[in-house]
Amino acid sequence: MVAFFASTILAVVAYRFVPVYYTPLMFIRLAQQADGWRLNHHWVALSDISPQLPLAVMASEDAKFPEHHGFDFEAIEQAAKRNREHPEKNRLGASTISQQTAKNVFLWPGRSWVRKGLEAYFTVLIELCWSKERIMEVYLNSIEMGDGIYGAEAVARAHFGCSARELTADQCALIAATLPNPRRFNSASPSKYMKKRQRQIRRGMRLVKPLP
Repeated sequence: MVAFFASTILAVVAYRFVPVYYTPLMFIRLAQQADGWRLNHHWVALSDISPQLPLAVMASEDAKFPEHHGFDFEAIEQAAKRNREHPEKNRLGASTISQQTAKNVFLWPGRSWVRKGLEAYFTVLIELCWSKERIMEVYLNSIEMGDGIYGAEAVARAHFGCSARELTADQCALIAATLPNPRRFNSASPSKYMKKRQRQIRRGMRLVKPLP
C-alpha cells in the first residue's frame, strides 16, 4: 500500500511538469489494430492550441470545469436519475474533464467499480497537484480524437491540414462533437448529427467560463 500511494503520487507530481507522450489507452488500441499499427500523437503546449478548443470541449463535456474540484455532483445526480427512470436507453455519463484526464493518463477503459474507484482517486490527486490549465493541457493532448489519433495537434493536422493553434471555432466545435465516440464520429467527414451537435456546441461556447 505504501508503494502504491508513493508511486502514484510521484507519477501525478511528475506529470505536472513532464509531457504525457503515451497513455495506457494508446497501447490498448495498438493491440486491437489487426491491420497495422496507427499512433498519431504530437504533444503541444496549451498556448499552442486554439483558445476556442478548451471552450468547445467544456461546452460539450463539462461546462462547470473551471469551477468544480473534479466532480460535478449535480450532473452525477441527474445522470443517475435518468438512468434509473430510463434503463432501456444508453446509460448517461457524468464524467468531468478532470475524471476523463485521470482515466486517460493513468487507467484503462471500462465500467468496473475498481476502475471507477481508482479514477476518483487519481481525479482527487490531479485536482490537488495540477492547475486547471494543466489538466486541460493534458486532456487536450491525450484524449482519443479518431482512429489512432490522439490530441489536438494530431487531429488538426490529420483532419484539417493545419496546426492546433490555427483551428477555427467551427473546427473546434466539430472536434468536440466527436468526443463521446471518436472512433464512430469523424470530424473530417461529419454526419448531419455531428453538424447539429456542432451548432449546439458553438452556442454553448458563448456561455462557458473561459480558463484564466
